[in-house]
Amino acid sequence: MSQEDATLRLARQIDAASKNERFSVDAAAVGSLRRRGAAELYRICAEFVSSVNSKLSEAGINLSPAGYSPEMFRESGVNIIQISSQGRQVQITFAAGAKLLSTEKFRMPYVLDGEVRAYNQKMLERFEILSLSLFYCVGEDTADWRFYDWRTLRTGLVNHEFLISLMEPLFS
Repeated sequence: MSQEDATLRLARQIDAASKNERFSVDAAAVGSLRRRGAAELYRICAEFVSSVNSKLSEAGINLSPAGYSPEMFRESGVNIIQISSQGRQVQITFAAGAKLLSTEKFRMPYVLDGEVRAYNQKMLERFEILSLSLFYCVGEDTADWRFYDWRTLRTGLVNHEFLISLMEPLFS
């Protein structure tokens, strides 16, 4: 490893530690940020379900739980959101980590992490489940949900387009 590479790696570690220390000082602020993140993820899913259902003529997609508020966030446990239709599932699980802020599993600092799984009956019969990592990343002035595909190293925002990309293959 060259000296330049080692220097760059050290600089990234120092930046991450600095961001970590900034948030770890105020556990209440991180708790509030986590509740806001959970509500934001639910809002993204609810808007997606509502948008799709408004364009369907017969069948619909369901969202579980049917409603969500920040107070429903489970600090010490797994939180689950499911989008389903006709045996097709998109299951989102997320939780607070042991550290208030982490960069262990993802390069950007995050306060919540989890996984999204998408599958239908045919996929289950082949032992094939699409699985992507999720992170509620925080920055200086922003916080947003991001996905990470460890197979392709692709990352991006969790939004309407992302949910479409998960659901479409389940119906083909």
